[in-house]
Amino acid sequence: MRKILLPIVLLTLCAGTYAQNSELHIVTTGDVHGSFFNRPYVGNKTKTSLMSVKYYVDSLRAAVGPENVLLLDAGDCIQGDNASYYFNYVATSEPHVFPRLAKYVGYDACTLGNHDIETGHAVYDRVYKELEDLGIPWLAGNALKADGTSYFPEYTMIEKGGRKILVLGYNNANIDGWLAPDLWSGMKHVSLVPLVPKRVKALKAKLKPDAVVVVVHSGTGEGDGNSIESQGLDLFRRLCGADVLVTAHDHRPAVVNTRKRCLVNGGARCGNVGHTVLGFKGHRVVSRQAETVRLNKNKVDEAMVKCFDAEFEAAKAFALRPVGRLDMPLTSRAAYIGMSDYIGLLHTVQLQASRADISIAAPLTFDGYVAPGEVIFNDMFTIYPFENKLFVLEMSGREIKGLLEYSYNNWVSTPGEHVLKIENAPDPRTGASRWSFVNRSYNFDSAAGINYTVDVTAAAGSRVNITSMADGSAFDPDAKYSVAMTSYRANGGGELLTKGAGIPRGELGSRVLGRYDEIREFVYRFISSHKLVDHALVDDRSVLGSWSFVPESVAEPLLKADLDLVF
Repeated sequence: MRKILLPIVLLTLCAGTYAQNSELHIVTTGDVHGSFFNRPYVGNKTKTSLMSVKYYVDSLRAAVGPENVLLLDAGDCIQGDNASYYFNYVATSEPHVFPRLAKYVGYDACTLGNHDIETGHAVYDRVYKELEDLGIPWLAGNALKADGTSYFPEYTMIEKGGRKILVLGYNNANIDGWLAPDLWSGMKHVSLVPLVPKRVKALKAKLKPDAVVVVVHSGTGEGDGNSIESQGLDLFRRLCGADVLVTAHDHRPAVVNTRKRCLVNGGARCGNVGHTVLGFKGHRVVSRQAETVRLNKNKVDEAMVKCFDAEFEAAKAFALRPVGRLDMPLTSRAAYIGMSDYIGLLHTVQLQASRADISIAAPLTFDGYVAPGEVIFNDMFTIYPFENKLFVLEMSGREIKGLLEYSYNNWVSTPGEHVLKIENAPDPRTGASRWSFVNRSYNFDSAAGINYTVDVTAAAGSRVNITSMADGSAFDPDAKYSVAMTSYRANGGGELLTKGAGIPRGELGSRVLGRYDEIREFVYRFISSHKLVDHALVDDRSVLGSWSFVPESVAEPLLKADLDLVF
C-alpha cells in the first residue's frame, strides 16, 4: 500500500485546564490479537500490550480530563495469542479476560473483527454478553440476520463533556468469503459501501449527534473499489456527515487528514494507537486532526499489571506446557525458496488427518522460527497462528494446476534482477524503506502429494509442470482429486480457488468432502504423539512428492539473494 501517513501534528496538552477544553481526544486501537500482557511467556523481552494503552490513555485523561477522551477499538482482539486461546477455549468456566481488561482500560465501545468471528459462536457470543454486562457495546452493524436487523449493535451514543458522540461499528465485509458458514451462522456480512454512508446519513438525521465516528474492521486499501477486504478509502470518500473514520485489519498505520473528515489506522498489537482531536465551537465540530502515536513498551500501568497477574500466570503456565521435541529447526523463511521442514510438517499433518490425495498449504507465519529441542504449546502459535479448520475439497487436476499457477504468479516473477516478487518500499508501520513481498505470503500455496516443478523463466500461467502423483502414478488433468486445505482457502480466501482454479464462489460449498478440527490441534497431536519429530518424518517423498524452482542454475542464486534482502 502506498504511504499515506501525513506529518504528525504535535499537540500541547496543559494539565489543569481541561474544564475549558474545547477539544475531544479520540484514542483508537485495533488488531490487538491477544496482546493483553506486557510480559512474554518465554524469556524476558517486554512488549506493547493493553497495559501500554492504559498508561497512554490515562496520561491523556489526566492532561485534558477524562470527559474529553473517547477510547475505541476496531476489532480482532480475542485471537492470535496464547492468552486469548486459553481464555477462549480452556478457562471457559470463568469470566473471559478480555471484557474485564476492556473495562479496566476504559473502552467506551469496541467493534468486532473477522478473527473474533473465527473463534466461533461459543466464544464470541459469550464475550459479547460479558462486554454488554460491563456496559461496553460490541458493534458490527453489517452482520445482518435474515430479517435485516443486525446480529450485534450497529451504533452507540456516548456522552463526553456534554457532547453527544455517535459511534458506528462494522466488521469486515469479506467474512462470508473466508470463514466456514458455521462460524457466522445466523448472519451474513454485507459490503460497507453503500451501507455505511446511508446509515450515517439516516442516524445523524434521527439522533442529531454533535460528532460522528465510524469504526470499521476493514483495511485502509487503495480506494479503487477493487477490494471488499480493504474498503477504508472507498468508504472515506463517500462518508459525508462523519468526522472520523477508523480503519484496521491490515495492521498498517495510516492517517489521512482533510478539512471535512479524517481517517486513522493505528496498526496492530498495541504498537501504536490512533489519536484524533476534534475541535469544537459550542456543539459544532470545527476542526479534525488525526495522528498515530508510537507506544513505549516500558511504560505500562503497574496497577493493571498487578491486577491481572493471576490471569497472566495461568496463561503462561498453559503456554509452557511441553508438547514434544524437534530434531531440527522449523523456519518459515525456507518455505519461500522451496520445500522445507516447516511446510513439510503442515502437509504431512493435513494428509494424515484427512487421507486426502493432495495437500495445499502456505507459510502462515511470515518469519517464524522454532528451535530444535523441546517444543512447548507457545510454539504452536509460531507454527500455526490461526484457528483455521482443516477442509477437504474435490478438485480436478486442471483446477489444481490453475491454483498453483495463480499462487506462484503472486510469489515469483520472471527473472531479471529478482525472482521472488519483492519490492523496496516504505514500511507503512515505520516509514523506513525495506524489501518485502509484493503480495501476502500466507497465500503462497505449495502442494504435496504430487511431483512438479516451477519454471521461473516461463510466462505467468505456464510455470507449473506436474509430472506425476507422489507415488509415481499418472496425474490426470481431468481426474477428480480430494484436496486438503485450510477453511480460509476452502471458503475462497486469497482467491486461489476462484481466480486461480476458476471455481465459481457459489460452487465452493458443494465441493466440500469433509470438515475437520483446527489444523493447529492436528499439529499438536502429531508432535505430541511422535515425541521426537525429525526431518525424515516430515519429508517422506513417497507421501509428499516433491517440487522445486527450475532451472536451478538461474533460480537458486537469485532466490538466495532475494531472501537476504527481505530478511
